[in-house]
Amino acid sequence: MTATGIQSTSISSTLFVALELSKSVWKLGFACAEHPSLRIRNVAAGDLRQFESELLAAKRKFALEDDAGTVTCYEAGRDGFWIHRALEAIGLTNHVIESASLEVDRRSKQRKTDRLDVQKMVHALLRYYRGERGALRPIHVPLMEDEDIRNLQRGLQSIRKDKRRLTNRIKGLLFAQGIVLGTIDSEFEAILETLKTGDGQPIGAYLRKRLQLEFTRLKLCVCQIRELEEQRAELFRQANAAADQCASRQQIADRLVELCGIGVECAWTLSTELFSWREFRNRRQLGAVVGLAPTPYSSGALNREQGISKAGRGDVRSLLVEVGWLWLRYQPQSDLARWFREKAGGQSSRMRRIAIVALARKLVIALWKYAMQGELPRGAKFKSPAQKRRLRKTASLGAVNLQEVAMA
Repeated sequence: MTATGIQSTSISSTLFVALELSKSVWKLGFACAEHPSLRIRNVAAGDLRQFESELLAAKRKFALEDDAGTVTCYEAGRDGFWIHRALEAIGLTNHVIESASLEVDRRSKQRKTDRLDVQKMVHALLRYYRGERGALRPIHVPLMEDEDIRNLQRGLQSIRKDKRRLTNRIKGLLFAQGIVLGTIDSEFEAILETLKTGDGQPIGAYLRKRLQLEFTRLKLCVCQIRELEEQRAELFRQANAAADQCASRQQIADRLVELCGIGVECAWTLSTELFSWREFRNRRQLGAVVGLAPTPYSSGALNREQGISKAGRGDVRSLLVEVGWLWLRYQPQSDLARWFREKAGGQSSRMRRIAIVALARKLVIALWKYAMQGELPRGAKFKSPAQKRRLRKTASLGAVNLQEVAMA
């Protein structure tokens, strides 16, 4: 049952429910199109049996049949999508809605309670099913396996941040003693015993111990990164060995990585975050999802552009801008690179940074068409077989002693 398919007769016999979620209590707001009053109830967080009991009581309160249709909604947030799947499993039509799509009072001081929030949400749900498409914005919920596979790349990015943090901390501690260290490799522990401060003194015992513990944590991060990289490489090998050409996430990533300028990180991120499970009807939807859509401000005599919307995941948007610069380097004869040179060639660095964002939007649309429809970006070239096999691997820092990790 969708908002466009419900007729006025079925709306009158449908129960609408909004859930305001918290750690301990779920506040439920019940509404029916034929009744002006709302029903507000509390249930323990995660108690689906109590929730179903309140559903049945609300249907009887509004004089609906026990098997009447039920539409529910809740705001996207830290609770994730398990609630959506649980509600769908018991036969309800649920929508996970974008919090920013709900109307708010623009006065400087606003009343804010869970009761008011659930009332606003259920009223917005009613308006949405009456045909007001702007009342709220439902988001696309991924399948469980699509949600799970994203943790591979996201976990890899998180551990790499930890690795950079530990590396910078070690170098910072040494720099405070007048020691400039270039690369931290597997010989660090041996070098640590011979290091001298800027005035020729040996480093302190407690500082040496701290550096050893930080290096132990760093080795653990590197081991975890190598393990995740190997898991990802195995998925690529499975994609190459697959007989069918279905648009699986591995095959989409393998197709993208064939292009010069597109590496494994970019291909896997775009596949798992965008192309493999989201369905885009047009390029505007894709640009809006990655936050590269314009946000004009036009009212009366005022007419200005506020920049890109920056909706969606910031790491995906940053990656697209980075890939834009790589595209200019490795695909200089493509139409997109020529367009950039026409617009920003000879311009200031500020104008080039503005133009690269526009290129990133054009590029993600071109990559989407190539990944899903096989339409190669004009003028783009493929990697050679040797270049495609040249996958970057994180260098090892040596074996990790689990007892040392526990001490660290």
